[in-house]
Amino acid sequence: MKIKAIVEKGSDGRYSVYSGSHIGKSYFGGFGESVWEAKQDFEVSINEALQEQKTEAAELPLPSSILVEYRYDLPSFFNFFDFINVSKFAEYAGINESKMRAYKSGVAYPGEKTTAKIFNAIRRIGAELSAVYL
Repeated sequence: MKIKAIVEKGSDGRYSVYSGSHIGKSYFGGFGESVWEAKQDFEVSINEALQEQKTEAAELPLPSSILVEYRYDLPSFFNFFDFINVSKFAEYAGINESKMRAYKSGVAYPGEKTTAKIFNAIRRIGAELSAVYL
């Protein structure tokens, strides 16, 4: 079972994870002061849904078959992957540093072309890291 989860920073500064997926009548959601906390809470909601379905003797997906695909807004991405230096990332992606910091904080939002540049930079980093051997 594949669950698409949206990770966003709220106007209150907290993070949320939500999905339109469900098990039985139970939908999933999570909140926290950090993305890590929100994701943990989200995973608890999935486990609670599985437990609820057990009591109803319904057919359940195996926990090992559940795959969560997280989709981040930029503030959430940089909160979760906080080891990424935003200034260096902006340079790598070919984006103005001050604009990148504004995207990270949620003060501004990138347009379609800038979002594509950011996504492509993330993919390039992933490919470069995957090719490393130590």
